[in-house]
Amino acid sequence: MIIPHDSVVLVADGAKMLFFRNEGDAEYLQLVVEDADQQRDDYDRDIKSDQAGQKPAGGGFGGSTAGEPDYHEQAEERFAKDAADVLNRRALAGGFERLVVVAPPKTLGELRKHYHKETERRLAGEIAKDLVNQPVDRIEAALVAA
Repeated sequence: MIIPHDSVVLVADGAKMLFFRNEGDAEYLQLVVEDADQQRDDYDRDIKSDQAGQKPAGGGFGGSTAGEPDYHEQAEERFAKDAADVLNRRALAGGFERLVVVAPPKTLGELRKHYHKETERRLAGEIAKDLVNQPVDRIEAALVAA
């Protein structure tokens, strides 16, 4: 993938986002961290305060677990929305001309739901991979290979 000089690269998952700027050129990437944010990434069982309720089965005893929300999943969706909000604010303020987003497929889908038209206009590419915990040189290599 060709990433011009001064492009912004967001590498994110459901709990961490890293903003890079390409200080190199389109041929030789040099990603420099501009900003980072992370939330706690607790398991669902650690977030809930009690056990799931029970629905009675048709026969009177036994039953199935009532539909419980997955709080971990909700927290990841909220974090992706927050990441999209940051992108939208930066795009509307003219903070970047070109944007590349790298995120796992689920997070990428959630981000897309919340892009402003201006963010979409500046979006140069997306990579559906989880690279948020990789060193910068591996992120650069993945971008070049894409």
